[in-house]
Amino acid sequence: MTVVTIVMSVVCFFVGGLAAYLLFKYGLKSKYDAILKDAETEAEVIKKNKLLEVKEKFLNKKADLEKEVAARNQKIQQAENKLKQRELVLNQRQEEIQRKKQEAEAVRENLENQLVLVDKKKEELEHLQRQEIEKLEAISGLSAEEAKERMVESLKEEAKTEAQSYINDIMDDAKMTANKEAKRIVIQTIQRVATETAIENSVTVFHIDSDEIKGRIIGREGRNIRALEAATGVEIVVDDTPEAIVLSAFDPVRREIARLALHQLVTDGRIHPARIEEVVAKVRKQVEEEIIETGKRTTIDLGIHGLHPELIRIIGKMKYRSSYGQNLLQHARETANLCAVMASELGLNPKKAKRAGLLHDIGKVPDEEPELPHALYGMKLAEKYKEKPDICNAIGAHHDEVEMTSLLAPIVQVCDAISGARPGARREIVEAYIKRLNDLEQLAMSYPGVTKTYAIQAGRELRVIVGADKIDDKQTESLSGEIAKKIQDEMTYPGQVKITVIRETRAVSYAK
Repeated sequence: MTVVTIVMSVVCFFVGGLAAYLLFKYGLKSKYDAILKDAETEAEVIKKNKLLEVKEKFLNKKADLEKEVAARNQKIQQAENKLKQRELVLNQRQEEIQRKKQEAEAVRENLENQLVLVDKKKEELEHLQRQEIEKLEAISGLSAEEAKERMVESLKEEAKTEAQSYINDIMDDAKMTANKEAKRIVIQTIQRVATETAIENSVTVFHIDSDEIKGRIIGREGRNIRALEAATGVEIVVDDTPEAIVLSAFDPVRREIARLALHQLVTDGRIHPARIEEVVAKVRKQVEEEIIETGKRTTIDLGIHGLHPELIRIIGKMKYRSSYGQNLLQHARETANLCAVMASELGLNPKKAKRAGLLHDIGKVPDEEPELPHALYGMKLAEKYKEKPDICNAIGAHHDEVEMTSLLAPIVQVCDAISGARPGARREIVEAYIKRLNDLEQLAMSYPGVTKTYAIQAGRELRVIVGADKIDDKQTESLSGEIAKKIQDEMTYPGQVKITVIRETRAVSYAK
Protein backbone atom coordinates (compact mmCIF):
# COMPACT_ATOMS: atom_id res chain seq x y z
CA MET A 1 0.00 0.00 0.00
CA THR A 2 2.77 2.29 0.87
CA VAL A 3 4.74 1.57 -2.29
CA VAL A 4 1.69 2.19 -4.46
CA THR A 5 1.17 5.48 -2.71
CA ILE A 6 4.78 6.51 -3.26
CA VAL A 7 4.66 5.54 -6.96
CA MET A 8 1.47 7.44 -7.44
CA SER A 9 2.95 10.46 -5.79
CA VAL A 10 6.00 10.40 -8.03
CA VAL A 11 3.88 10.00 -11.14
CA CYS A 12 1.66 12.88 -10.10
CA PHE A 13 4.77 15.05 -9.45
CA PHE A 14 6.18 14.43 -12.91
CA VAL A 15 2.81 14.96 -14.61
CA GLY A 16 2.32 18.22 -12.73
CA GLY A 17 5.84 19.43 -13.58
CA LEU A 18 5.36 18.62 -17.26
CA ALA A 19 2.05 20.46 -17.32
CA ALA A 20 3.60 23.44 -15.62
CA TYR A 21 6.50 23.50 -18.09
CA LEU A 22 4.23 23.37 -21.09
CA LEU A 23 2.03 26.09 -19.63
CA PHE A 24 5.07 28.36 -18.92
CA LYS A 25 6.63 27.77 -22.34
CA TYR A 26 3.61 28.46 -24.46
CA GLY A 27 1.85 30.94 -22.21
CA LEU A 28 4.77 33.31 -21.56
CA LYS A 29 6.16 33.14 -25.09
CA SER A 30 3.43 35.34 -26.41
CA LYS A 31 4.14 37.96 -23.67
CA TYR A 32 7.88 37.81 -24.33
CA ASP A 33 7.37 38.35 -28.06
CA ALA A 34 5.18 41.35 -27.35
CA ILE A 35 7.73 42.86 -24.97
CA LEU A 36 10.53 42.24 -27.45
CA LYS A 37 8.53 43.85 -30.23
CA ASP A 38 7.81 46.90 -28.09
CA ALA A 39 11.49 47.14 -27.19
CA GLU A 40 12.55 47.01 -30.83
CA THR A 41 10.02 49.73 -31.69
CA GLU A 42 11.26 51.95 -28.87
CA ALA A 43 14.88 51.33 -29.86
CA GLU A 44 14.09 52.34 -33.41
CA VAL A 45 12.56 55.60 -32.16
CA ILE A 46 15.55 56.29 -29.91
CA LYS A 47 17.91 55.58 -32.79
CA LYS A 48 16.12 58.05 -35.03
CA ASN A 49 16.18 60.70 -32.30
CA LYS A 50 19.90 60.20 -31.67
CA LEU A 51 20.62 60.41 -35.40
CA LEU A 52 18.68 63.66 -35.54
CA GLU A 53 20.62 65.05 -32.56
CA VAL A 54 23.95 64.03 -34.06
CA LYS A 55 22.99 65.58 -37.37
CA GLU A 56 21.96 68.81 -35.63
CA LYS A 57 25.24 68.97 -33.66
CA PHE A 58 27.19 68.33 -36.84
CA LEU A 59 25.42 71.19 -38.58
CA ASN A 60 26.06 73.50 -35.63
CA LYS A 61 29.75 72.55 -35.56
CA LYS A 62 29.96 73.08 -39.28
CA ALA A 63 28.41 76.55 -38.95
CA ASP A 64 30.85 77.45 -36.13
CA LEU A 65 33.82 76.28 -38.18
CA GLU A 66 32.62 78.26 -41.17
CA LYS A 67 32.33 81.39 -39.00
CA GLU A 68 35.83 80.84 -37.55
CA VAL A 69 37.27 80.28 -41.01
CA ALA A 70 35.55 83.44 -42.23
CA ALA A 71 36.99 85.41 -39.28
CA ARG A 72 40.47 84.07 -39.92
CA ASN A 73 40.17 84.90 -43.59
CA GLN A 74 39.11 88.42 -42.63
CA LYS A 75 42.13 88.81 -40.33
CA ILE A 76 44.43 87.48 -43.02
CA GLN A 77 42.88 89.93 -45.47
CA GLN A 78 43.42 92.83 -43.01
CA ALA A 79 47.03 91.76 -42.45
CA GLU A 80 47.58 91.65 -46.19
CA ASN A 81 46.10 95.15 -46.51
CA LYS A 82 48.41 96.46 -43.76
CA LEU A 83 51.42 94.86 -45.41
CA LYS A 84 50.47 96.46 -48.68
CA GLN A 85 50.12 99.85 -46.99
CA ARG A 86 53.52 99.45 -45.28
CA GLU A 87 55.08 98.42 -48.53
CA LEU A 88 53.60 101.51 -50.14
CA VAL A 89 54.95 103.75 -47.31
CA LEU A 90 58.38 102.14 -47.53
CA ASN A 91 58.47 102.71 -51.24
CA GLN A 92 57.55 106.35 -50.72
CA ARG A 93 60.24 106.77 -48.03
CA GLN A 94 62.81 105.10 -50.25
CA GLU A 95 61.95 107.47 -53.05
CA GLU A 96 62.20 110.44 -50.62
CA ILE A 97 65.58 109.23 -49.30
CA GLN A 98 66.83 108.83 -52.82
CA ARG A 99 65.66 112.36 -53.63
CA LYS A 100 67.30 113.82 -50.51
CA LYS A 101 70.48 111.92 -51.28
CA GLN A 102 70.56 113.49 -54.71
CA GLU A 103 69.95 116.91 -53.18
CA ALA A 104 72.76 116.32 -50.63
CA GLU A 105 75.10 115.34 -53.41
CA ALA A 106 74.25 118.53 -55.20
CA VAL A 107 74.79 120.58 -52.01
CA ARG A 108 78.11 118.85 -51.31
CA GLU A 109 79.32 119.59 -54.82
CA ASN A 110 78.22 123.21 -54.38
CA LEU A 111 80.08 123.44 -51.02
CA GLU A 112 83.21 121.95 -52.51
CA ASN A 113 83.08 124.56 -55.23
CA GLN A 114 82.57 127.32 -52.65
CA LEU A 115 85.46 125.98 -50.50
CA VAL A 116 87.69 126.10 -53.52
CA LEU A 117 86.66 129.71 -54.05
CA VAL A 118 87.19 130.48 -50.34
CA ASP A 119 90.69 128.98 -50.44
CA LYS A 120 91.48 131.11 -53.43
CA LYS A 121 90.12 134.23 -51.71
CA LYS A 122 92.08 133.33 -48.56
CA GLU A 123 95.29 133.04 -50.49
CA GLU A 124 94.58 136.37 -52.12
CA LEU A 125 93.87 137.98 -48.69
CA GLU A 126 97.05 136.54 -47.19
CA HIS A 127 99.01 137.87 -50.15
CA LEU A 128 97.43 141.29 -49.73
CA GLN A 129 98.06 141.18 -45.94
CA ARG A 130 101.71 140.37 -46.47
CA GLN A 131 101.97 143.24 -48.92
CA GLU A 132 100.33 145.64 -46.41
CA ILE A 133 102.63 144.42 -43.59
CA GLU A 134 105.66 144.95 -45.80
CA LYS A 135 104.45 148.47 -46.64
CA LEU A 136 103.83 149.23 -42.91
CA GLU A 137 107.24 147.87 -41.95
CA ALA A 138 108.82 150.00 -44.62
CA ILE A 139 106.94 153.11 -43.42
CA SER A 140 107.48 152.59 -39.66
CA GLY A 141 110.93 151.10 -39.78
CA LEU A 142 109.79 148.22 -37.44
CA SER A 143 109.28 144.57 -38.17
CA ALA A 144 105.94 142.88 -37.43
CA GLU A 145 107.40 141.03 -34.41
CA GLU A 146 108.80 144.26 -32.93
CA ALA A 147 105.48 146.04 -33.41
CA LYS A 148 103.67 143.11 -31.78
CA GLU A 149 106.02 143.17 -28.80
CA ARG A 150 105.51 146.92 -28.34
CA MET A 151 101.73 146.48 -28.50
CA VAL A 152 101.83 143.61 -25.98
CA GLU A 153 103.94 145.69 -23.57
CA SER A 154 101.54 148.59 -23.92
CA LEU A 155 98.55 146.33 -23.23
CA LYS A 156 100.35 144.79 -20.22
CA GLU A 157 100.93 148.17 -18.65
CA GLU A 158 97.36 149.20 -19.27
CA ALA A 159 96.06 145.90 -17.81
CA LYS A 160 98.28 146.30 -14.73
CA THR A 161 97.02 149.81 -14.13
CA GLU A 162 93.39 148.75 -14.47
CA ALA A 163 93.93 145.67 -12.26
CA GLN A 164 95.63 147.75 -9.55
CA SER A 165 92.78 150.23 -9.61
CA TYR A 166 90.28 147.37 -9.37
CA ILE A 167 92.19 145.83 -6.45
CA ASN A 168 92.30 149.18 -4.63
CA ASP A 169 88.55 149.56 -5.08
CA ILE A 170 87.96 146.05 -3.71
CA MET A 171 90.27 146.68 -0.73
CA ASP A 172 88.54 149.98 0.06
CA ASP A 173 85.17 148.30 -0.10
CA ALA A 174 86.41 145.39 2.06
CA LYS A 175 87.76 147.81 4.67
CA MET A 176 84.41 149.54 4.81
CA THR A 177 82.39 146.33 5.17
CA ALA A 178 84.83 144.01 7.01
CA ASN A 179 84.30 145.53 10.46
CA LYS A 180 80.53 145.48 10.07
CA GLU A 181 80.56 141.89 8.78
CA ALA A 182 82.87 140.74 11.58
CA LYS A 183 80.60 142.29 14.21
CA ARG A 184 77.58 140.66 12.60
CA ILE A 185 79.20 137.21 12.65
CA VAL A 186 80.40 137.55 16.25
CA ILE A 187 77.03 138.84 17.52
CA GLN A 188 75.10 136.19 15.65
CA THR A 189 77.44 133.50 16.98
CA ILE A 190 77.01 134.69 20.58
CA GLN A 191 73.24 134.87 20.25
CA ARG A 192 72.96 131.36 18.84
CA VAL A 193 74.86 129.72 21.71
CA ALA A 194 73.38 129.79 25.20
CA THR A 195 75.48 129.25 28.30
CA GLU A 196 75.30 129.11 32.06
CA THR A 197 76.94 131.43 34.57
CA ALA A 198 79.77 130.36 36.83
CA ILE A 199 78.80 128.22 39.84
CA GLU A 200 82.12 126.77 40.95
CA ASN A 201 83.30 127.08 44.56
CA SER A 202 86.48 126.22 46.40
CA VAL A 203 84.59 124.53 49.26
CA THR A 204 81.91 121.86 49.49
CA VAL A 205 79.42 121.69 52.34
CA PHE A 206 78.60 118.14 53.45
CA HIS A 207 75.27 117.95 55.26
CA ILE A 208 74.73 115.49 58.13
CA ASP A 209 71.60 114.44 59.99
CA SER A 210 72.86 115.24 63.50
CA ASP A 211 75.89 116.67 65.22
CA GLU A 212 76.60 113.27 66.86
CA ILE A 213 78.08 112.09 63.57
CA LYS A 214 80.77 114.80 63.82
CA GLY A 215 82.35 113.01 66.77
CA ARG A 216 82.41 109.70 64.91
CA ILE A 217 83.99 111.39 61.88
CA ILE A 218 86.68 112.97 64.09
CA GLY A 219 87.32 109.67 65.90
CA ARG A 220 89.35 108.99 69.00
CA GLU A 221 92.02 111.67 69.32
CA GLY A 222 91.19 112.76 65.76
CA ARG A 223 92.52 109.62 64.05
CA ASN A 224 89.55 109.23 61.69
CA ILE A 225 89.64 112.80 60.38
CA ARG A 226 93.44 112.64 59.97
CA ALA A 227 93.13 109.38 58.03
CA LEU A 228 90.42 110.91 55.80
CA GLU A 229 92.47 114.06 55.14
CA ALA A 230 95.58 111.98 54.38
CA ALA A 231 93.67 109.68 52.00
CA THR A 232 91.84 112.42 50.07
CA GLY A 233 94.16 115.46 50.35
CA VAL A 234 91.21 117.60 51.41
CA GLU A 235 91.01 119.82 54.49
CA ILE A 236 87.97 118.81 56.55
CA VAL A 237 86.63 121.61 58.72
CA VAL A 238 84.42 120.49 61.62
CA ASP A 239 83.18 123.54 63.52
CA ASP A 240 80.08 124.73 65.31
CA THR A 241 78.05 125.01 62.11
CA PRO A 242 74.95 122.87 62.78
CA GLU A 243 74.50 119.72 60.70
CA ALA A 244 77.31 120.62 58.28
CA ILE A 245 80.95 119.75 57.61
CA VAL A 246 83.04 121.88 55.25
CA LEU A 247 85.40 120.24 52.71
CA SER A 248 88.03 122.71 51.50
CA ALA A 249 90.45 122.12 48.59
CA PHE A 250 91.43 123.87 45.39
CA ASP A 251 91.05 120.58 43.44
CA PRO A 252 87.35 119.80 42.76
CA VAL A 253 88.18 116.14 42.05
CA ARG A 254 89.60 115.70 45.54
CA ARG A 255 86.57 117.45 47.06
CA GLU A 256 84.20 115.17 45.13
CA ILE A 257 86.10 112.05 46.25
CA ALA A 258 86.01 113.25 49.86
CA ARG A 259 82.30 114.05 49.66
CA LEU A 260 81.35 110.67 48.20
CA ALA A 261 83.61 108.84 50.64
CA LEU A 262 82.08 110.69 53.61
CA HIS A 263 78.59 109.90 52.31
CA GLN A 264 79.35 106.17 52.11
CA LEU A 265 81.06 106.11 55.51
CA VAL A 266 78.19 107.92 57.24
CA THR A 267 75.58 105.75 55.51
CA ASP A 268 77.45 102.54 56.38
CA GLY A 269 78.21 103.63 59.93
CA ARG A 270 81.62 101.91 60.14
CA ILE A 271 84.17 104.71 60.42
CA HIS A 272 87.77 103.76 61.21
CA PRO A 273 91.12 104.33 59.42
CA ALA A 274 91.19 100.98 57.57
CA ARG A 275 87.61 101.38 56.38
CA ILE A 276 88.30 104.99 55.37
CA GLU A 277 91.23 103.97 53.14
CA GLU A 278 89.16 101.19 51.56
CA VAL A 279 86.19 103.47 50.82
CA VAL A 280 88.39 106.29 49.47
CA ALA A 281 90.15 103.87 47.08
CA LYS A 282 86.77 102.56 45.87
CA VAL A 283 85.32 106.06 45.40
CA ARG A 284 88.46 107.24 43.57
CA LYS A 285 87.96 104.40 41.08
CA GLN A 286 84.28 105.33 40.67
CA VAL A 287 85.16 108.96 40.03
CA GLU A 288 87.73 107.92 37.39
CA GLU A 289 85.04 105.87 35.64
CA GLU A 290 82.63 108.79 35.85
CA ILE A 291 85.30 111.09 34.36
CA ILE A 292 85.68 108.77 31.34
CA GLU A 293 81.90 108.49 30.97
CA THR A 294 81.58 112.29 31.11
CA GLY A 295 84.21 112.65 28.37
CA LYS A 296 82.44 110.11 26.15
CA ARG A 297 79.06 111.74 26.70
CA THR A 298 80.50 115.17 25.87
CA THR A 299 82.02 113.99 22.58
CA ILE A 300 78.78 112.24 21.62
CA ASP A 301 76.70 115.33 22.42
CA LEU A 302 78.97 117.51 20.26
CA GLY A 303 79.21 114.94 17.44
CA ILE A 304 82.99 114.63 17.67
CA HIS A 305 84.40 111.20 16.81
CA GLY A 306 87.77 109.45 16.66
CA LEU A 307 89.36 111.04 19.74
CA HIS A 308 92.10 109.15 21.55
CA PRO A 309 90.83 107.54 24.81
CA GLU A 310 93.31 109.62 26.83
CA LEU A 311 91.94 112.83 25.32
CA ILE A 312 88.42 111.68 26.22
CA ARG A 313 89.58 111.16 29.82
CA ILE A 314 91.14 114.65 29.89
CA ILE A 315 87.87 116.14 28.60
CA GLY A 316 86.01 114.34 31.39
CA LYS A 317 88.43 115.78 33.97
CA MET A 318 87.46 119.28 32.83
CA LYS A 319 84.17 118.81 34.69
CA TYR A 320 86.11 119.11 37.94
CA ARG A 321 88.29 122.06 36.91
CA SER A 322 87.50 125.76 36.79
CA SER A 323 89.13 128.88 35.40
CA TYR A 324 88.34 132.10 37.30
CA GLY A 325 85.27 130.34 38.65
CA GLN A 326 84.09 129.26 35.18
CA ASN A 327 83.61 125.50 34.82
CA LEU A 328 86.23 124.33 32.33
CA LEU A 329 84.08 121.67 30.65
CA GLN A 330 81.22 124.13 30.23
CA HIS A 331 83.69 126.66 28.82
CA ALA A 332 85.13 124.07 26.38
CA ARG A 333 81.66 123.00 25.20
CA GLU A 334 80.59 126.60 24.71
CA THR A 335 83.80 127.44 22.84
CA ALA A 336 83.29 124.38 20.61
CA ASN A 337 79.75 125.43 19.71
CA LEU A 338 80.84 129.02 19.10
CA CYS A 339 83.67 127.82 16.83
CA ALA A 340 81.29 125.62 14.81
CA VAL A 341 78.83 128.48 14.27
CA MET A 342 81.55 130.97 13.34
CA ALA A 343 83.27 128.51 10.97
CA SER A 344 79.95 127.88 9.22
CA GLU A 345 79.42 131.63 8.83
CA LEU A 346 82.88 131.94 7.26
CA GLY A 347 82.49 128.92 4.96
CA LEU A 348 85.01 126.73 6.82
CA ASN A 349 84.73 123.17 8.18
CA PRO A 350 82.51 123.38 11.30
CA LYS A 351 83.45 119.88 12.52
CA LYS A 352 87.17 120.71 12.65
CA ALA A 353 86.44 124.03 14.35
CA LYS A 354 84.26 122.33 16.97
CA ARG A 355 86.99 119.74 17.62
CA ALA A 356 89.64 122.45 18.08
CA GLY A 357 87.33 124.47 20.35
CA LEU A 358 86.66 121.47 22.61
CA LEU A 359 90.37 120.62 22.93
CA HIS A 360 91.79 124.14 23.24
CA ASP A 361 92.13 124.05 27.08
CA ILE A 362 93.23 120.42 27.60
CA GLY A 363 96.56 121.79 28.87
CA LYS A 364 94.76 123.07 31.99
CA VAL A 365 94.05 119.55 33.33
CA PRO A 366 97.45 117.80 33.35
CA ASP A 367 98.19 114.66 35.34
CA GLU A 368 101.46 116.24 36.41
CA GLU A 369 102.32 119.92 36.67
CA PRO A 370 104.17 120.99 33.47
CA GLU A 371 106.50 123.95 33.12
CA LEU A 372 104.96 124.98 29.80
CA PRO A 373 101.98 127.37 29.45
CA HIS A 374 98.70 125.52 29.15
CA ALA A 375 98.27 126.34 25.44
CA LEU A 376 101.67 124.89 24.51
CA TYR A 377 101.18 121.90 26.79
CA GLY A 378 97.78 121.26 25.21
CA MET A 379 99.36 121.40 21.75
CA LYS A 380 101.98 118.84 22.85
CA LEU A 381 99.22 116.55 24.14
CA ALA A 382 97.26 116.88 20.89
CA GLU A 383 100.38 116.06 18.84
CA LYS A 384 101.10 113.10 21.12
CA TYR A 385 97.63 111.66 20.53
CA LYS A 386 97.77 112.08 16.73
CA GLU A 387 95.52 115.10 16.20
CA LYS A 388 95.84 116.89 12.84
CA PRO A 389 98.37 119.74 12.50
CA ASP A 390 95.75 122.49 12.08
CA ILE A 391 93.96 121.33 15.26
CA CYS A 392 97.28 121.29 17.18
CA ASN A 393 98.18 124.76 15.90
CA ALA A 394 94.77 126.16 16.91
CA ILE A 395 95.30 124.80 20.44
CA GLY A 396 98.81 126.17 20.77
CA ALA A 397 98.10 129.57 19.19
CA HIS A 398 94.93 130.58 21.02
CA HIS A 399 97.04 132.71 23.42
CA ASP A 400 99.57 133.78 20.72
CA GLU A 401 102.36 131.55 22.11
CA VAL A 402 102.96 130.08 18.63
CA GLU A 403 102.37 131.52 15.18
CA MET A 404 98.94 130.88 13.64
CA THR A 405 99.21 128.73 10.51
CA SER A 406 95.52 128.02 9.79
CA LEU A 407 92.20 129.84 9.88
CA LEU A 408 91.05 127.63 12.75
CA ALA A 409 93.50 129.32 15.15
CA PRO A 410 91.98 132.84 15.10
CA ILE A 411 88.47 131.37 15.29
CA VAL A 412 89.39 129.40 18.45
CA GLN A 413 91.10 132.46 19.93
CA VAL A 414 88.07 134.69 19.32
CA CYS A 415 85.55 132.14 20.60
CA ASP A 416 87.66 131.48 23.71
CA ALA A 417 87.62 135.21 24.43
CA ILE A 418 83.85 135.42 23.78
CA SER A 419 83.15 132.58 26.21
CA GLY A 420 85.42 134.00 28.92
CA ALA A 421 84.28 137.59 28.55
CA ARG A 422 80.56 136.87 28.67
CA PRO A 423 79.05 138.67 31.69
CA GLY A 424 78.74 136.26 34.59
CA ALA A 425 80.85 133.58 32.92
CA ARG A 426 83.75 133.99 35.33
CA ARG A 427 82.79 134.56 38.93
CA GLU A 428 84.56 136.66 41.49
CA ILE A 429 83.58 137.52 45.03
CA VAL A 430 80.97 140.25 44.69
CA GLU A 431 82.69 142.66 47.05
CA ALA A 432 86.06 142.20 45.38
CA TYR A 433 84.47 142.57 41.95
CA ILE A 434 82.69 145.81 42.86
CA LYS A 435 85.78 147.16 44.60
CA ARG A 436 87.97 146.42 41.60
CA LEU A 437 85.59 148.26 39.25
CA ASN A 438 85.39 151.24 41.63
CA ASP A 439 89.18 151.34 41.90
CA LEU A 440 89.46 151.34 38.11
CA GLU A 441 87.10 154.29 37.79
CA GLN A 442 88.68 156.24 40.64
CA LEU A 443 92.18 155.68 39.26
CA ALA A 444 91.17 157.23 35.95
CA MET A 445 89.27 160.07 37.65
CA SER A 446 92.46 161.09 39.47
CA TYR A 447 93.94 162.52 36.22
CA PRO A 448 93.30 166.19 35.39
CA GLY A 449 90.85 166.86 32.58
CA VAL A 450 88.85 163.63 33.12
CA THR A 451 85.13 164.30 33.52
CA LYS A 452 83.60 160.79 33.61
CA THR A 453 84.77 157.16 33.75
CA TYR A 454 82.89 153.92 33.10
CA ALA A 455 84.16 150.39 33.74
CA ILE A 456 82.30 148.06 31.37
CA GLN A 457 82.46 144.45 30.14
CA ALA A 458 83.05 143.06 33.64
CA GLY A 459 86.03 145.39 34.09
CA ARG A 460 87.72 144.41 30.83
CA GLU A 461 87.28 147.87 29.31
CA LEU A 462 87.61 151.32 30.90
CA ARG A 463 86.10 154.27 29.04
CA VAL A 464 87.49 157.67 30.03
CA ILE A 465 85.66 160.82 28.89
CA VAL A 466 87.77 164.00 28.95
CA GLY A 467 86.87 167.65 28.46
CA ALA A 468 87.57 168.93 24.98
CA ASP A 469 88.62 172.30 26.38
CA LYS A 470 91.14 170.81 28.79
CA ILE A 471 92.93 168.11 26.76
CA ASP A 472 93.77 168.03 23.06
CA ASP A 473 93.93 164.98 20.76
CA LYS A 474 97.66 164.31 21.28
CA GLN A 475 97.27 164.41 25.04
CA THR A 476 94.45 161.77 24.87
CA GLU A 477 96.92 159.23 23.43
CA SER A 478 99.46 159.85 26.20
CA LEU A 479 96.68 159.80 28.83
CA SER A 480 95.49 156.31 27.75
CA GLY A 481 99.08 155.04 27.98
CA GLU A 482 99.60 156.55 31.44
CA ILE A 483 96.36 155.08 32.77
CA ALA A 484 97.24 151.64 31.35
CA LYS A 485 100.71 151.74 32.96
CA LYS A 486 99.27 152.81 36.33
CA ILE A 487 96.71 149.97 36.23
CA GLN A 488 99.48 147.48 35.48
CA ASP A 489 101.61 148.76 38.37
CA GLU A 490 98.94 149.20 41.04
CA MET A 491 96.09 146.75 40.37
CA THR A 492 95.52 143.01 40.10
CA TYR A 493 93.06 141.84 37.44
CA PRO A 494 92.39 138.78 35.23
CA GLY A 495 93.14 139.00 31.52
CA GLN A 496 93.62 142.49 30.12
CA VAL A 497 91.93 145.87 30.46
CA LYS A 498 91.27 148.06 27.41
CA ILE A 499 91.50 151.84 28.08
CA THR A 500 89.48 154.00 25.68
CA VAL A 501 89.86 157.78 26.03
CA ILE A 502 87.00 159.76 24.42
CA ARG A 503 87.32 163.47 23.65
CA GLU A 504 84.28 165.17 22.21
CA THR A 505 83.10 168.73 21.57
CA ARG A 506 79.44 169.59 22.07
CA ALA A 507 77.78 172.80 20.89
CA VAL A 508 74.41 173.36 22.60
CA SER A 509 71.93 176.12 21.73
CA TYR A 510 68.30 176.65 22.63
CA ALA A 511 65.51 177.97 20.39
CA LYS A 512 63.14 180.18 22.39
